[in-house]
Amino acid sequence: MLSLALLLQDTPDTAAVQHIALGILAILPVLIAIAMIIVILPFWFICKKAGFSPWLSLLNFVPFGSLILLYVLAFSDWKVIPTPQMGWQQPPYPQQPPVPPQV
Repeated sequence: MLSLALLLQDTPDTAAVQHIALGILAILPVLIAIAMIIVILPFWFICKKAGFSPWLSLLNFVPFGSLILLYVLAFSDWKVIPTPQMGWQQPPYPQQPPVPPQV
């Protein structure tokens, strides 16, 4: 709150503004790294499950790279075979003896 009050004054103290800017510049790279990890980690697992190289998730570092990667994943053929669903399966019908012909 103090930093907001300093910036709203007519003549802010330049030393205080410099300290605020240095504090923001110290925290900003950490926040950007955390945000990139939050974005890259799901793309890494999606690419792995789709049969692509997980290193494609690093396209997120490039501007509009995540958009390109989304289109690649959406419109390409995935190289995996879907696993059978584990659930209730109908039991096989019991074998019945053949009915003898009636004369």
